[in-house]
Amino acid sequence: MTTPPPTAPRLEVDGLEVAFGGLTALGGVSFEVRDGETVALIGPNGAGKTTVFNAVCGIVKPRKGNVRIGGRPAPARTTGLLAAGVARTLQGLGLFERMTVLENVLVPLSSLRAEDAAARARDRLAELGLLDLADRSAGTLPYPERKRVALARALAADPRLLLLDEPAGGLGAADIEALAETVRRVAGEGCAVLLVEHHVDFVMDVADRIVVLDFGEVIAAGSPEEVRRDPAVEAAYLGLEAVNAAAEPPQSGGAGHPPARGGAPRPSTADISVATEAHAHRSEPQGPAGEGGTA
Repeated sequence: MTTPPPTAPRLEVDGLEVAFGGLTALGGVSFEVRDGETVALIGPNGAGKTTVFNAVCGIVKPRKGNVRIGGRPAPARTTGLLAAGVARTLQGLGLFERMTVLENVLVPLSSLRAEDAAARARDRLAELGLLDLADRSAGTLPYPERKRVALARALAADPRLLLLDEPAGGLGAADIEALAETVRRVAGEGCAVLLVEHHVDFVMDVADRIVVLDFGEVIAAGSPEEVRRDPAVEAAYLGLEAVNAAAEPPQSGGAGHPPARGGAPRPSTADISVATEAHAHRSEPQGPAGEGGTA
């Protein structure tokens, strides 16, 4: 086995192609995530975001391309993810509702046969403000608390790569801010974070870089500000023309809307959110492992 270079990205996706039957879901997707970095995948439903996650996790087999984790080929099956230092949260949470909160968080640790499993699980629960709920059945908790349990379970394994699938979905402002603080803390401790999210304000707040997908291809990548101002994103994802048509005529010097090409106003974060919602209901192909309606 070759030793990966010391500067290898924690996650490297190179030329990834995935097809379901005759329909190409991903066409040559490439990006990387380094230790301590938070990268967000954004794009309308059907763009291929969840398909990328599924390919990274070994749920979907690529037609072409490579996925490497820590400089080595990614596990071919999901059963190898924990040993490779990868943890993932799911849109559907995947909790065992009749088990207690603590028992849910212990699940990955039992797979790793960690000697200090109970202590580690309780530490993660304490970090997310869930320790007092350790003995409650997971199914009895409100949705925001159940999402935190799912996150605690992912963090219990001390991953080097954390995959978050729409972590802010269904949360209120206070919970989203707490989630943002957790993501920043985890990344600050050296973990690489890759997240899929429709909540654009959250993405702009926590992401170091953003990769924009549309119809299975990368149309832009860069810092949040670079992506927000990218012409391809404005045209293909943010629906700039539709937003401008619906908006009142811009006032000169209006806050948050500096002039763009040809005098057209730049979209604010609010504009981006409006356009994101407009694209969120676009029909998409059906695929395995949660693809329908969530990619």
